[in-house]
Amino acid sequence: MTENQNQAPALTLEPAMTRDKVMMEEAVKQLEAAPAAAAEATAEMDTSMLSEADRRAIEEFAQKIDLNNTDHVLLYGSDAQKKIADFSDSALATVRTNDTGEVGEMLVKLVNEIKGFGDSAEKPKGLGGLFWNAKKAVSDMQTKYDKVEVNVDAIASSLEGYQVQLLKDISLFNHLYDMNTEYFKELTMYILAGEKRLAEVRRTTLEELKARAAQSGDAMDAQRANDMAANCDRFEKKLHDLKLTRQVALQMAPQIRLLQNNDSLLVERIQSTLSNTLPLWKSQIVIALGLHRSQEALKAQTAVTDMTNELLRKNAEALKTGTIETAREAERGILDLNTLVETNQSLIDTISEVMKIQDEGRAQRVEAEKQLVTMENELKQKLLELKH
Repeated sequence: MTENQNQAPALTLEPAMTRDKVMMEEAVKQLEAAPAAAAEATAEMDTSMLSEADRRAIEEFAQKIDLNNTDHVLLYGSDAQKKIADFSDSALATVRTNDTGEVGEMLVKLVNEIKGFGDSAEKPKGLGGLFWNAKKAVSDMQTKYDKVEVNVDAIASSLEGYQVQLLKDISLFNHLYDMNTEYFKELTMYILAGEKRLAEVRRTTLEELKARAAQSGDAMDAQRANDMAANCDRFEKKLHDLKLTRQVALQMAPQIRLLQNNDSLLVERIQSTLSNTLPLWKSQIVIALGLHRSQEALKAQTAVTDMTNELLRKNAEALKTGTIETAREAERGILDLNTLVETNQSLIDTISEVMKIQDEGRAQRVEAEKQLVTMENELKQKLLELKH
């Protein structure tokens, strides 16, 4: 036989019931601070929204809460939480369908259309198309205005549709805000009733169970005290979840108001555009068309005046030139002196040339006669020589 087998069992005078009693007392001590914490949280919660009827309803409902009922603990306030969840989904769907970006794009497009109207086309140059240019400029401006007006009216119609939708969204946000306020109030009542009941159970029922367990030293009494403490803990956690849900509802209120305010600002801007900007723009366009016509007429009149003055200057210059030439021609003789001088000189030169030719002819004849005499004498001499 080994050494361990030879050892005797360990004996104790402390029964198991006493050990259970000690364990129960330690567990109870860990829960003693919980009622004070719950009471402090209840004191910090704003209850100004609650009427006397609401407070009485909280008192009555708190007495119906059974922390020994698992369903009461696990499902406490779940209906209000589900309402908040469904409400959040509804609010999200509303925000998704509320596309305010398109309104901004419409307003930008409207501004671009109006700004584009101010760009004027380049006019042809030259006096030949003077009156045609003025008429065409006004016609082009009118055509451009008509085209822009059609686009602006279409944009204005779309803005009116968005305005109606935004007004509906604002009304919907009011409804959502009222629903959120109601859910927030309901959660507050659940929390207040639960904390009231929790504090009461911990102060009475739990203390009684702890005292009974401490007095009897029975393990079952200790277990009942532990079970009640655990139920109180679970219920406290459930209340904490409700407080988180309540905080979500509390944050939802200003968010709804912000969205509603954004839509209200857009409605005001659209209304200002439809009631002020567009009528003012159209009236200014009418004035611009009138001014444009006046300016074009003035330009045409100025060009006509300039052209008339230029024509008068040219005609005066032509008249001056023609008159001077006519007077100069009128003062001229039938024959110019220069012409007579040239003619006389030519005649003198002709006579001189004739006289020269005559002198040369005379000299040639004299020379010819001399040669004839010489020839005759030579011929006679030759003939005389033949006779001998």
